[in-house]
Amino acid sequence: MDSLTASSVWITITCIVVATGLIKVVNWVWWRPKKLERLLRQQGFSGNPYRLMFGDLKDHTSMRSQALQTPMIGFSHDYFSRVEPVRHQLFTKFGKNYYFWAGPVPILHISKPELIREAFTKMHEFRKTKVNPIFEKLIPGMVSYEGDKWAKHRRLINPAFHIEKLKLMLPAFRDSCAEIISKWEMEVPESGSVERDVLPDMMKLSADVISRAAFGSNYEEGQKIFELLKEQTDITLSMLQSVYIPGLRYFPTATNRRFKDTDDQLHASLYAIINKRKEAIETGEEVKADLLGILLDSNMKEIQQEGGSSKNQHKGMSLQEVIDECKLFYIAGQETTSTLLVWTLILLSKHQDWQEQARQEVLQTFGKNVPEFDGLNHLKTVNMIIYEVLRLYPPGIRITRHVSKGTNLGGLSIPPGTLIELPIYSVHRDEELWGDDADEFKPDRFAEGISKATKGYNSFFTFGSGPRLCIGEKFAITEAKMALSMILQRFSFELSPSYLHAPMTTMFLRPQHGAPLMLHRL
Repeated sequence: MDSLTASSVWITITCIVVATGLIKVVNWVWWRPKKLERLLRQQGFSGNPYRLMFGDLKDHTSMRSQALQTPMIGFSHDYFSRVEPVRHQLFTKFGKNYYFWAGPVPILHISKPELIREAFTKMHEFRKTKVNPIFEKLIPGMVSYEGDKWAKHRRLINPAFHIEKLKLMLPAFRDSCAEIISKWEMEVPESGSVERDVLPDMMKLSADVISRAAFGSNYEEGQKIFELLKEQTDITLSMLQSVYIPGLRYFPTATNRRFKDTDDQLHASLYAIINKRKEAIETGEEVKADLLGILLDSNMKEIQQEGGSSKNQHKGMSLQEVIDECKLFYIAGQETTSTLLVWTLILLSKHQDWQEQARQEVLQTFGKNVPEFDGLNHLKTVNMIIYEVLRLYPPGIRITRHVSKGTNLGGLSIPPGTLIELPIYSVHRDEELWGDDADEFKPDRFAEGISKATKGYNSFFTFGSGPRLCIGEKFAITEAKMALSMILQRFSFELSPSYLHAPMTTMFLRPQHGAPLMLHRL
């Protein structure tokens, strides 16, 4: 009898657990999305009806794959339908106030500048997106932190990006650019021209810069790290194409094992670099003027001020946190600038008049001498060109934020569990904000700076805005100015007949088929 009673109890408990689990699953994949759909429609948003589990993701994958099969016809800056065909379809059908289903999670398209400004300002209500933990493993560090932890890391890292520290890193920019220039000069004859795909060169250049400026090494020494990061990025992007299922990342699938293996190798490589430098500083060696040296010095001072020790880093950053920040340096520092540089070369190849204006400004400022910091800051035409390239071809085409608690945005009531999307691409070319020529390459719109060009609206935010404005913005712009100036001093360039205009996004916006240019020595 007792045995029968015990069995009945276990059966009852098992049924309750199974039923509770089923209710949670059904709520996650159906009841909650349908409830959010009703709430969003009440707020004036429109979109496709929610479809079980996948939402708009299947359409996104198939339409994007189809769009990438052929390049664009002609050279147009209106590439939205190619890189984001589903969002373009939603925008065309429903207007600016639409939502996109990323599986069972709705993403709201927010395009009014005043709402964008408010979202950036209310950083505690609109937090960094945590749709899939695998993304945080790929891009860890300060960019994914919130609250006090974010504030602490921002404070510790800030010294590395002060203007005076950037000046000290200029030789790293110069040496990396000089290597690419020398390579081109060996290949391009005194008269005539050579076709060269400059995309791999710009990627190598920015990788070399971040290796030197961040770690005092060069590209060859950091090449293993970059190869591992590229492999890990490819794995992550393939995983993000499917619906995130909680807990699935812990299963020993082939993809998960491959990701963990690359992550372990990355950790070991960065640990070796950081620990060696840390030990050198602790033995009294002079702190090197690179990002890692400044970061470690800032971290140690924080620990000492708080009464800690190098063995007890709870007051500053732990060794793992330093590793994460260095990984972030590598990814953000390399990808952002290489993307900016390659599109700048492409657009100046297309617009020879602006290429010549920029060259004359560089030659008048530096002659054939190596560009110096103060001169780079006074390159008005080059500055205008870079801003216009960032407007038309931003490295990242949108910024996403998560709403964990119901909150207001302007007159809208944003329900918890939704994401908001701040669309850099569409706001940067909104004719109501930029005029009828919004899709044209016109650098002189920035002749009087960003504030005048945007008429005070928050309509130019390539590097974000508000308290979480990208800490590496000046680093990226300075590197781009140095590289562009040194190229313009020695070469003219135009689009090769083999160039195919085909912007595409993986994590960042790149030319799908490379950037073949015809290089001429001056």
